[in-house]
Amino acid sequence: MTFATAVTQGTHEVEIDGTRQVYHVAGTGPVCLAHSGGPGMSWQYLRMPALEAHLTMVYLEPVGTGTSGRLTDRRDYRIDTYARFVHGVLDHLGVAQAYLLGHSHGGFVAQRYALAHPDRVAGLILYATSPATGPEFWNDAMDNLRRLPERLPHRPQAAAIPAVFPQALAATDDQTFTELMRQVLPAYFADYWAQESELAPAFAGFRAWIDPSGGVEPAPFDVRHELGSLHVPALIISGDQDFICGSRWGRLLHEAMPTSQLLVLDCGHMAHLERPESFRRAVVEFVDRQQSAVA
Repeated sequence: MTFATAVTQGTHEVEIDGTRQVYHVAGTGPVCLAHSGGPGMSWQYLRMPALEAHLTMVYLEPVGTGTSGRLTDRRDYRIDTYARFVHGVLDHLGVAQAYLLGHSHGGFVAQRYALAHPDRVAGLILYATSPATGPEFWNDAMDNLRRLPERLPHRPQAAAIPAVFPQALAATDDQTFTELMRQVLPAYFADYWAQESELAPAFAGFRAWIDPSGGVEPAPFDVRHELGSLHVPALIISGDQDFICGSRWGRLLHEAMPTSQLLVLDCGHMAHLERPESFRRAVVEFVDRQQSAVA
């Protein structure tokens, strides 16, 4: 594999295990690879210009989405597969160590990657994620979603969302999946309609792909017992009104990681959009501390 001598701005691609991996580079400073959530969601919502003033952000288009390649067998869209593509990109860039920012499902990927390759991770930013899934996780999410109209009684638009979410999960084609997930997106915010003019542009081109969401993990994700041996600096950011990866899961993650710090913000699943300055400051201060420690 050819190693790049510099991380250059713009859109690039690399072939990993015969599949095209597209990534986008913007900003200056220490390298931070960002893995978006889903799986199967377009990456653009995670673009963070405020961080690009401090970090060289490398945004992946996860395989199975956007202009990246597709896997032959949809059952291969697993967390370890995404982690393997992260490793391939870092090798391609020739970066000895990078910060790794994982949002939601991307946080699962970041945890898995750090456990497999701790020497390649300068620090973890685990954002709106959890150390475990399974029945308790999903039951909690669905209970929170059912309570959305009760939590936002002044937003009549919220009433229809709980019924749409299971329809989205049952979709069988990309167009239907995209259309239904667009309707569900407001649930991922504390109060989408209060900030609609600010938030809507981030999702103007939102798309979703069904195959990655249909990947089958051999077992529910659960790395709680492994994280105690991971001595990588970690910043955990959770939203206290996040219906799917709320602060209870952030605290569980914090308890499992002896080197972590936890920040709980007054927001939903999208702190970088809902509380952009608090999010930016926390990440920049975290990276600055790690950079100072190794200087």
